[in-house]
Amino acid sequence: MADNLPSEFDVVVIGTGLPESIIAAACSRSGQRVLHVDSRSYYGGNWASFSFSGLLSWLKEHQENSDIVNECPVWQEKILENEEAIALSRKDKTIQHVEVFCYASQDLHEDVEEAGALQKNHASVTSANSTEAADSACLPTEDQSLSTASCEIPTEHTPSSDPESALEVNDFEATGEKENHCDDKSSVPSTSEKETSENVPMAEETAEQPKKNRITYSQIIKEGRRFNIDLVSKLLYSRGLLIDLLIKSNVSRYAEFKNITRILAFREGRVEQVPCSRADVFNSKQLTMVEKRMLMKFLTFCMEYEEHPDEYKAYEEFTFSEYLKTQKLTPNLQYFVLHSIAMTSETASSTIDGLRATKNFLHCLGRYGNTPFLFPLYGQGELPQCFCRMCAVFGGIYCLRHLVQCLVVDKESGKCKAIIDQFGQRIISKHFLVEDSYFSENTCSHVQYRQISRAVLITDRSVLKTDSDQQISILTVPAEEPGAFAVRVIELCSSTMTCMKGTYLVHLTCTSSKTAREDLEPVVQKLFTPYTEKEIENEEVEKPRLLWALYFNMRDSSDVSRNSYNDLPSNVYVCSGPDCALGNDNAVKQAEALFQQICPNEDFCPPPPNPEDIILDGDSLQPEASESSAIPEANSETPRESTNLRNSEEPSE
Repeated sequence: MADNLPSEFDVVVIGTGLPESIIAAACSRSGQRVLHVDSRSYYGGNWASFSFSGLLSWLKEHQENSDIVNECPVWQEKILENEEAIALSRKDKTIQHVEVFCYASQDLHEDVEEAGALQKNHASVTSANSTEAADSACLPTEDQSLSTASCEIPTEHTPSSDPESALEVNDFEATGEKENHCDDKSSVPSTSEKETSENVPMAEETAEQPKKNRITYSQIIKEGRRFNIDLVSKLLYSRGLLIDLLIKSNVSRYAEFKNITRILAFREGRVEQVPCSRADVFNSKQLTMVEKRMLMKFLTFCMEYEEHPDEYKAYEEFTFSEYLKTQKLTPNLQYFVLHSIAMTSETASSTIDGLRATKNFLHCLGRYGNTPFLFPLYGQGELPQCFCRMCAVFGGIYCLRHLVQCLVVDKESGKCKAIIDQFGQRIISKHFLVEDSYFSENTCSHVQYRQISRAVLITDRSVLKTDSDQQISILTVPAEEPGAFAVRVIELCSSTMTCMKGTYLVHLTCTSSKTAREDLEPVVQKLFTPYTEKEIENEEVEKPRLLWALYFNMRDSSDVSRNSYNDLPSNVYVCSGPDCALGNDNAVKQAEALFQQICPNEDFCPPPPNPEDIILDGDSLQPEASESSAIPEANSETPRESTNLRNSEEPSE
């Protein structure tokens, strides 16, 4: 039971975000006794993924969280004279300025609920049509950091759980649906269930729709379990640190991936596909033959730019945008390279940074597909859970909904010696890793945070229509105003297992300069049109229709120095939340650096031992010993064979 845990561990990890989960897995793999706790009811923290009803319940939880009043702590009585306590916060202040808009027809009835939901609760959602959208929701103040709105929502909180199948890069066809039945990992769908569920028509799908192409809010609610909505929107570079770690540690067997199929650009009010591989360049109808030669010559130079320093040394103090103007590239090509390949802006990157980003993009091409990026099936929230599973396999203990009241510090040594949990139990440990959001205002009084602006949209079709409706796209929309930031748009189709059939899930992300809605709504208006009855009848609508939208700001603590926190003992380590970058390199670098401080002489996440190579004591002279006796419990979850990430080491260009 969670109220009767062992009283001593080597490492206590508080928070289940990606960096914390990687560290917990690495420590457990190296033989450390690990306790991994989270006060939330789901894995992942701000890296989590939710079903549709789970997301709305998450919003409701945050609204209730903002009303928590810290009571007189009982744990103070358990602090001895030679000790002092560092109180941890009960409030999560990492999410602010939440606004929800529903544009789809709200024909809800009393009995409408998500298929498979166990219970139902009410929260609020702002209803908006195209004429009312601008006025329908007022921005909350800092004190009311959440405004949720009015439709019937099941409260079941169901972030995605792991598929049992091995991690693989799938073909472009859908591989099945995933049911989110529980908060922990005890419920895993079988392979046969996953493979057949896509082919079994749901009652909602076969029901006759009132109007052609009409998607209602009740349909979204009923199909809510087909959504896996990420709080943070990222992709994996195919030669990035996270892919390398997944392969090295063999954690890749716990997840599956799809290739991003298109790199898009937004230019002169139009969305265009960017040719990036050699085949794409020469097949492109957008570029003239001269432009194709220009682009290939420049990209070839970028792949080996370090060998030709004379070509760029004179421009090191210039921005990458200015450097591109000196090359033999048309304005069209300059735009593609700057915004869609280097993925930077006119003022954000130096020449060296731009060349490095372009080389990294090109280096990742062809390893698993025609673009450099992969996306995990069922959402980014799968990745922390994969590493949590590895930690548990090697003996780590997990407790969700488990609040840590305080850290106990020994006055004489100045080191943290224990935690006190919600049951008043004192748990001793040598090392403590704490996710930033758990620290109180007293600890963070000198910390300056950046913010990330996020939007999540449900739409009825792709921003760039093609013959296939199963496209996964990334689009960069440059900033138009000085001081603003470029907006990254990632559009996911139903075969990623993140949305229902007939819809797309669109994530918008940028560094905040204002509230999320103020930062992102202009881009939403450029790319989409609100879903109204009048436009349903007009089949010539150019833009995709917007069915539902969520805006929120998320704290970015990735660049905060450890010295900014007040009076932290040397054996308390801080993990940051998600950053605004597209990849996950920051989380992996942070996890490895902290692991090396805890276990300086240990390998970081080595692969698990092969059961066939393990020889138990007394068996060295008995090679014929039964296989079952030589297989440790850690390998009891042997995945089915599949094309694994490891099989695609060489480029296929």
